Amino acid sequence: MNESEFNEIADQTIEDIQDAIDDSGADIDYDEVGGVLTLEFENGSKIIFSKQGAMNQLWMAAQSGGFHFDFDEASQQWICDSGDNEEIYSMLSRLATEQSGEDTTLEKP
Repeated sequence: MNESEFNEIADQTIEDIQDAIDDSGADIDYDEVGGVLTLEFENGSKIIFSKQGAMNQLWMAAQSGGFHFDFDEASQQWICDSGDNEEIYSMLSRLATEQSGEDTTLEKP
């Protein structure tokens, strides 16, 4: 994937995550500046996404650690490069639930 393709897919994913938050009704504030998406929960904890163009990855920082996602063209999904290969929306839902203390399900719009 070239840089232009990566930026297009990553930018769309950041927009989709914002739409998923809106659609879920979850009490999550978000702000996107320069390709960095910050999610803030009622208790003040945050999850931060950033584009890493040199690596063609999306990175997510949460209370439980940092995670790197590669885009799988066959499935059209971002997959965590750690051992369990969790899909980005699945992991985001799980971590948002852990950090907020409220059941949160975020799905790709």
